[in-house]
Amino acid sequence: MVNRLDVVSIPVSDQDRAKAFYRDVLGFEELADQRMNAEMRWVQLAPKGAPTSVTLVNWFDSMPAGSLRGLVLHTADLDAELAALHAKGLETSPVQNQSWARFVTFADPDGNGLVLQQRDR
Repeated sequence: MVNRLDVVSIPVSDQDRAKAFYRDVLGFEELADQRMNAEMRWVQLAPKGAPTSVTLVNWFDSMPAGSLRGLVLHTADLDAELAALHAKGLETSPVQNQSWARFVTFADPDGNGLVLQQRDR
């Protein structure tokens, strides 16, 4: 039986640029950065303490860089997190208030669509 989501692949064009964004802007921790073979590299990061991680991939023809949409990230304090992200130069949508959560949307350097939400309900 499946009991956990382990790794989500994010398609990127430049693994170093993407790693810097997820690490330095979003605050993810680097879990791995190692060669798989001469052409492929495994770059894996995760939010601090999270059981699910992401890998930054550039080797799948069926996953062009920037094609991911709707990856949802959680924060306990959307306003504080937005202030920190905006201070680092990240542009986001305005805050949206819905019955299930407060959230913003934004993109990584390749245009992958992400959501940052505070879900207190």
